[in-house]
This record gives sequence, structure tokens and C-alpha cells, in this order.
Amino acid sequence: MNDPKVAVCIVYVAAMFMNGMDATIVNVALPAIGAEFGVPPSATSAINIGYLVSLAVCIPVSGWLGDRFGTKKVFLAAFGAFVLASALCGAAQDLTQLTAARVVQGAGGGVLSPVALTMLFRAYPPQERIRLSRVLVIPTAVAPALGPVLGGFFVEQLSWRWGFFVNVPFGVLALVYGVLRLREHVESVHKRFDLIGFALAAPGLGLLMYALDAVSMRGPDSPHFYLAGVVGLGCLIALVVSQLRSRQPMLDVRLFGDASFRRASLILATCVAGFLGTLYGFTLMYQSGMGASPWETGLVTLPKAVGLMVASQAVTWAHPRMGPRLLIASAMLGAAASFAAMNLVTGPLSAGAVQFASGFFVGAASIELQVVAFATISATATGGASTLFNVQRQIGSALGVAVTAGVLALGGAGSSGSLGAYHVAMLVSAGFALLGVFVALRIKNPAALRADAGHDVDEGSGSGAVPAARS
Repeated sequence: MNDPKVAVCIVYVAAMFMNGMDATIVNVALPAIGAEFGVPPSATSAINIGYLVSLAVCIPVSGWLGDRFGTKKVFLAAFGAFVLASALCGAAQDLTQLTAARVVQGAGGGVLSPVALTMLFRAYPPQERIRLSRVLVIPTAVAPALGPVLGGFFVEQLSWRWGFFVNVPFGVLALVYGVLRLREHVESVHKRFDLIGFALAAPGLGLLMYALDAVSMRGPDSPHFYLAGVVGLGCLIALVVSQLRSRQPMLDVRLFGDASFRRASLILATCVAGFLGTLYGFTLMYQSGMGASPWETGLVTLPKAVGLMVASQAVTWAHPRMGPRLLIASAMLGAAASFAAMNLVTGPLSAGAVQFASGFFVGAASIELQVVAFATISATATGGASTLFNVQRQIGSALGVAVTAGVLALGGAGSSGSLGAYHVAMLVSAGFALLGVFVALRIKNPAALRADAGHDVDEGSGSGAVPAARS
């Protein structure tokens, strides 16, 4: 346990598991929360909006914080804030207190994810990262799949509050372990804070998350969606222009000049959009459209987590035999087929089989994508790349849920007992995955990309910017 690599893996899994599970465990508890606080179901949307906006606002600054003050200090501070906020969420006495605690939780989670990934990829060189698949799949893919299961259990058997309290004991243990075992890494104590970049990134990403959540809660006709969406996109366009001109940008968009990172990031966005879209849509379809209870709905999604675990074993075998292009394209094609096959579900057995297939293919794709994305990124640029990677993951997740919710709202899901709108939503999620297939066919071998870029990422030398690899 004295190995610093083992220490990074342990705290990474603990922190990211709680962060990933929190994204889905709350959804099934919203009706119970509204009932206890005496507010209409629509009012509980603030619980998710506060979390998502805070998360999006804090992600951009995470790379600068980790490089400037040290990844260990920043990680432990963000993790501590997340655990404390979890306790405050569970103890909340009204909707205002719960929403405020969720904002703090989102801020911790927004800094936590990129810094944790930075620590992990700095500890393991590119040639060792495929062996990390058994670690990476647990927090990044299994946790969201387990969220509805535990959420349904807590709501029916205990209390919705346990969806938050469950984080506290495990979080405290992980924090103590991190204090004792993690090593500090400060990239640059003189790194300047990009005030203009933050002033554009914070409202841009925050308003975009708010707009996407407005669609999921109020439908595509919501004025909040159009107003927040237009202003948010305007800020993001200005952000890209400012970051390209800045010597020390907050979000180093020049990293997208690396073909491997650019394509893997885009595929990941389509993958999580389809994955979270079906997780959201199928949960509603099985519970509201097919009459299952929250606990039953959670149980039929459990095979998804099993599929993800099996994929972590299969990828280590398939990686050297298939190569990244064929492996990712095949996995994304399988994911698209499994998303579409959710329309064929008739009961628990068929639902479990489709969920297993979905988890397997999404797990295989996400594992390989994380390896490919950072294969040609220097150690110096890892912090900035991790921030960008998590921004795209978050946008993809919100986009998938928002598009699914918009399709369900337009189709009048649940209004006449028809499953038609749900079926269209599953096909739209399959379309996201198919888009990823086409991008995957352009992926090159990372070794060839390193040669094109003209630098050796294994040594971690070079400047923060990554030269553009030829397409």
C-alpha cells in the first residue's frame, strides 16, 4: 500500500465513484424529496440545476488550481468539500438548504474530477494505462449505473437522505488515506490566473448547463432554454477566441490540435450522451410507461454495471489484438445497437439482457477512449487536457439527458399510455453512438500520432501545448 501509484488509484476510485453515482442516485429520489418538503415536483428541479451549474462553473478553473497549488492539496480540498456537502444535503430541512448544499457539492465535484484524472495519468505512463481499465471503469461507468439501484432502495426501504449520507463514511476514510499516502505535484507556482477566460467560461458553461436542464424539466418551448442557451453559447464562442490568443489560457483549446485527443474527446461526448440519455429515458419508460416500481427499475438496470465490469476484462485482451480504431468503432456500433434494442424490452429478462449489452459496449468504448485521448499528451499538458476532457464529458452527459427529455416532451410521453415517444428517444441515443462510430474510423495508432507530433510523451518533456498531429 506504500506504492504511490496504488494510493492514487484508491483515492481516485473512491472519489470518482461517489461523484459519478451522485449524478444519477438523486433522480429517483426527487418525488420523495418534493413530498417531504411539501413542494411540487417541478420545484425539485433546483436540486439538479444548482448542482449542474456549480459543477460546470468550477471545472474550468480546476486545471489552474492543480498546477498552481498542487494536485494533492486541491484534490483533498475539493473532495473534502464534496463529502461535507453530502452530509449537509442529507441533513437539509427544506428545499433551500438542500439546493445550497448541492451547489457546494457541485463545486467540489467540478474541481475533483479533472484533478483526479490528472493525478492518475501523471502516475501512469501511456504504455501502462490500458492496465488501468479495471480501475477506470468502476467510477466512470459503473457508478452512474448503480445510482438508480441504490436510489430506489433508499427511497423505498430507508429514506432519500441516505442517498447523500452514504458518501460520508467512505469519503472520510478516503480523505484520511489520501492525506497520508498521496504525493504532491506542483506544475508551476507562477502560473497566471486567466481572469478573462474564467469570466467567459463560468457563465458560458453555467448557462449552457442551465439551458440543457431547462429542456429536461420544462420542454423545448421553455424561454429559459433559448435565453440561457444563446447567451451561454455566445460566451463560449468568445472564450475560444480569447483562449487562442492567451499565452497561459485557462482552457487550452490548442490541445484539440492533437488529432488523437480531439477525436477521442468527441467520441466520448457522443458515448456519454447516448449512455446517459438511455439511462434517463429507459428509467422513465420502465417505471412510468411499463408500471414498474423505483426498486424494480433499479434492479433491471443493474446488469448494465455487470456488463461494464466484464468489459474492463475484455478490453485488456482486445486492445493489443484489435487496435484502438477497430475496438472503439466496434464498441460504439454495439452501443448503438443496444440503445435501439431497448425498444424491444417486454419484461425483466429482456431488460436485463439489453442493459448488460449496453454496459458492455459503453464500458469497452470509454476505457479505450481514455487511453487513446491521453496517449499523445505530454505530462506538462495533462492538467489542461484533463480539464478539457471533463468539460466535454459533462456537456455530453447533459446534452444526452436534455435531448431525451425534449423528445419525450414533444412526444407527450406518459400522456396516453403509449411508449412511442420513449422509443424515439432510444433511437436518438443510438444516433449519438453511431456518430461516434464514424469519428472512430479516423483514429490512428497512438504510436503513429506520437511520431507525427514529433515528441515523446512518455518522458513527459516539452511545453504545455501539444503540436498538432497530422490527420
